[in-house]
Amino acid sequence: MTATNPGTELQALVSRAEDLAHDVTLRAVREWKAAEPSRKAIGYMPVYVPREIIHAAGMLPVGVFGAGESVEIVKGDAFFQSYICHIPRSVLDLALRGALDCLDGMLFPSTCDVIRNLSGMWQMLFPQKYVHYIDLPQDPSPGLGGAFFAREMRQIADDLGRMGGTPVTDGRLRASIAAYNENRRLVEELYQLRRSQFWLAPASEVYVLLRAGNVLPVEEHTKLLAEYLTLARQSGRHPVDMARVAIRGCFCEQPPVDLIRTLERAGCTIVDDDWLIHSRWPRGSVDAQGDPFEALSSAFLYRSPSCPSLYRAHERKGASLVADAREARAEGVIFASASFCDPALLDQPMTMAAVKQAEIPCTAFLYAENTGQFQPIREQAGTFADAIKLS
Repeated sequence: MTATNPGTELQALVSRAEDLAHDVTLRAVREWKAAEPSRKAIGYMPVYVPREIIHAAGMLPVGVFGAGESVEIVKGDAFFQSYICHIPRSVLDLALRGALDCLDGMLFPSTCDVIRNLSGMWQMLFPQKYVHYIDLPQDPSPGLGGAFFAREMRQIADDLGRMGGTPVTDGRLRASIAAYNENRRLVEELYQLRRSQFWLAPASEVYVLLRAGNVLPVEEHTKLLAEYLTLARQSGRHPVDMARVAIRGCFCEQPPVDLIRTLERAGCTIVDDDWLIHSRWPRGSVDAQGDPFEALSSAFLYRSPSCPSLYRAHERKGASLVADAREARAEGVIFASASFCDPALLDQPMTMAAVKQAEIPCTAFLYAENTGQFQPIREQAGTFADAIKLS
């Protein structure tokens, strides 16, 4: 698109992305399906699933998040105890209200016991829907973990091919891999722009831009990313002096956008994060030439980002965070985890110890997707940013 007024067009693009990110009724998905009644959409919890397989089956992969502050949870609380994270209750509440009826199936990656239980709830409450719990490999060897995961993906491909009437052939899957490779390349370019010239691509804009991709066809989202990169570089935004920080601890349950803006207003510019981690998973390109299932499996085994749900016997906890923080030239690390997120909170003492040993300043707080009071977080983050700038 031709940018006659980059600032105005940039704001319009960001506003569209924010509308898509906040729409818990999945209006964009409904419109995509309405354009061709035979189309199907498959939801997934936002950690890691092989989205390429859904795409190769002619279906729309849809990232499913919670309701944030937009819905008062009533029905969901009847199925889960109060001392777990918020997202399973709000996702189930949305489903029981009919907000997710446009989804023809759900994939649940093996991230924690709570998500395992959510997948079981889904099978009982929506028996007419396709449900698959994805067992992710923990053994890194190609003969065991690799072969297991390739077999798991072939099963999903067979299921979706029969369900939608479009077989997942090797050729179709290679084309889907290529489409997602291009999308990840632009996501990485966006992160690199934020690291080098963060005032051009604020974290709050990058976040909604990536989150919009969870309800759009990958080709459309790729165009959106390319347009944003062009407009951001033409925007004429001026450099600002802020503390460069990396964020860690986020997982399935995503922070409210206003929390991200609160950190920015407190003087922190976020140059690295693990929000929406599935959008950058795996790191780099997947081989689009050989056996596509083996290529996806190999990429998962050897190029997965460090994540609390994955066991890596050869990796010292926190080492990848320290490396990422140094590469991003972060001056500090903020540990921000969802309340009651067992994987993230169990990892935090070890990763925080590694950060402290590397003599990188750090602080920590908890949030929930429906957090509405940000003043304490702003004061804590502002104090942290001031301490960094004065050190």
